[in-house]
Amino acid sequence: MLEGFIPMGNDTIVLLGVNHKTAPLEVREKFALTAGYIEPLTILKKLECLKECYLLSTCNRVELLFTCDDPLGSRKEVLENLFGSQVTHSELDNFIYHYENEDAVHHLFMVSSSLDSMIVGESQILGQLKEAFRHASELKTSGLVLNKLLHKSFTVAKRVRTETKIGASAVSISYAAVELARKIFGKLSDKKVLLVGAGEMAELAAEHLVGQGVEEVVVANRTLENAVKLAQRFNGRAVALEEMEEQLTLVDIIVSSTGASGLILTKEQVKPVMRRRRNRPLFFIDIAVPRDLDQGINELDNVFLYDIDDLKNVVERNKAERDLEAVKAERIVGEEAIKFCKWLDKMEVTPTIVELRQVTDGICRGEMEKTLSRLDGLSEEQLKSIERMAQAISAKLLHHPMQYLKNEQVSHETKTRINTVRTMFGLNNRGNG
Repeated sequence: MLEGFIPMGNDTIVLLGVNHKTAPLEVREKFALTAGYIEPLTILKKLECLKECYLLSTCNRVELLFTCDDPLGSRKEVLENLFGSQVTHSELDNFIYHYENEDAVHHLFMVSSSLDSMIVGESQILGQLKEAFRHASELKTSGLVLNKLLHKSFTVAKRVRTETKIGASAVSISYAAVELARKIFGKLSDKKVLLVGAGEMAELAAEHLVGQGVEEVVVANRTLENAVKLAQRFNGRAVALEEMEEQLTLVDIIVSSTGASGLILTKEQVKPVMRRRRNRPLFFIDIAVPRDLDQGINELDNVFLYDIDDLKNVVERNKAERDLEAVKAERIVGEEAIKFCKWLDKMEVTPTIVELRQVTDGICRGEMEKTLSRLDGLSEEQLKSIERMAQAISAKLLHHPMQYLKNEQVSHETKTRINTVRTMFGLNNRGNG
């Protein structure tokens, strides 16, 4: 691998990967880089076929990004060295996606903007991309092109977040509960939460609530030992299930998920609690099936009760809103991919432009020196005038070839334009005698 590599016209950006859309879990597990980034990046760095490389490994995807001049040969070498015999040829053929150049750029921007995530709009993927980039930077496996591309992917993600509401609406049951709590209370930093039971969704809701800065988590469970374990996760405290009514005067949000066969709390039990609370709002989230809480509770002033169907309705509305925002986000990704590919095109023509100038300047200087060697008595000013004339001739000769190379309106693609100019000016034969 070449460090500090400047791309020539024949180099290709390649992205290989598997994700939750293309491969089942049992296949993704075979590709997972469980040992971390250092070992696989070190393996890739030693491959002569690669110029730059980067890789990303999450629970839902493994992606390899590299530049090379032989995409198919490099693909084979990369996959053999990274995965060897643990992945069959059939699995490689059936489950790996392969993107090049513009398609690779577009896919990376879709990933960074969370438009390719299992939950569209989630923010975790951007942090994972940045962490993966840190490892590639430290091991110096990424260079000019991938550094620019990855930094651009972070900028695109930020633009999508700023200009759309892709991440504004809850699209999971547990987070929908938090969103409703915020609508009722505004800030949650001074609120206390009571978890009744230890169901998985209740636990997830508690995680989200803690993420929003709630003041305290209390866990009530029929088995006190289980309550203690869960409370420790949130630096909270555990109480017996029999203490639930007493806790209602102290907390603000109740998340219930017990798995009981009947109601564990009725309207008549909550009514005196509200008098003791002086009617401070109380928010119940019932995500048990069958339901834990009496629907009559919702009839009390300043008491809000939502069950799992209510939360599902919130999620469905939010998904519809998020789908609309995703259309805007994909338009932004498309715009930014076009911009990056224009920069890439300019990078591709740069070495040819440099060589063209070197060749024509060399020819002009050589002919000028031959002519001047046969002329005597020229003043310093006359010599400078002849030199300026030679430079002007060189620049005028190069004007149209340069315009042709740089002109994005020309129907020929960049590689064709580069090859045409290099052939016309004999640049491909330089150094061959």
